[in-house]
Amino acid sequence: MLKHRGFPGRLSGTDFHFIIRRANPKGVTPLKRLERYRDRRPADKRADAAFMQALWQHFGTEPFERGNLDAGRLSWLFGREVKPFDDPFDPASYDSLLVIDEAVARTSFPESFEEPEEW
Repeated sequence: MLKHRGFPGRLSGTDFHFIIRRANPKGVTPLKRLERYRDRRPADKRADAAFMQALWQHFGTEPFERGNLDAGRLSWLFGREVKPFDDPFDPASYDSLLVIDEAVARTSFPESFEEPEEW
């Protein structure tokens, strides 16, 4: 499992994790598209925006390996702002490649593409 050095571990001041420390011994948690409903808490929305900003600053438009990115946090963006790059795509692999769909991401999280600020 690739560890993304320099990637923020969590949203500061919260328990919203962005990365995992080690591989799951019971097996890889598969990525799946989670529905984002309008009534989500503001803290959840902030975590999504901060995670998107971290992804953009770290990877930009280049494909990236899933590695130690948290499956739960990634699943909130998966299928919309973050899309599979591999064909065929294995949602249960740490080696799977992903890519940011910049147009969709800029529409969903415009604040994530502004100048970096402290979250």
